[in-house]
Amino acid sequence: MYAMQYEIDLPAGYDIEHRVATRGHRTDAFPGLGLKAYLVRHNHYAPFYLWADTAGMSRFLWGGGGFDGIIQDFGRPPVHHWTGARCLPGPARATVPAFATKRVGQFSDGIDRELAELAQLSQSPAVHTTALAIDPQRWETVRFTLWTTTPDEDSDVQYRVLHLSRPNIDLLS
Repeated sequence: MYAMQYEIDLPAGYDIEHRVATRGHRTDAFPGLGLKAYLVRHNHYAPFYLWADTAGMSRFLWGGGGFDGIIQDFGRPPVHHWTGARCLPGPARATVPAFATKRVGQFSDGIDRELAELAQLSQSPAVHTTALAIDPQRWETVRFTLWTTTPDEDSDVQYRVLHLSRPNIDLLS
């Protein structure tokens, strides 16, 4: 599993909800994609991806699979990526998520503590999916969680979910 996110500051008045409503379905069956959460906060678009394999991620980014539309409309934003450690379903997996949180931290105490916290979080009744990924260059962790109601987690960033594509969600682990 691989996690990926890019962030775009939208021009004033840009209708990101319309863009997602008319284009979001394009990733609903994208090969190799576990899930894509179309996220927004204020005037900031920040989709988050969990990939089941790198071939799908590569095709998306530079193989004509979709990122070319972002480049055409907004330029080439930096793409943050992390190696996946674990992805867990929550009790609300069958419900459409409305919110997402992202918590970034330092990988200092080892993976066991991080995975135990992830497992505990995955039991929260409002959790759709939660995942932990690591950037071994900076030894940074990112915990991403989809929620069906207002999050009860202390996080760095909270988003609204405009759409969720989940073609291979069951392949994420």
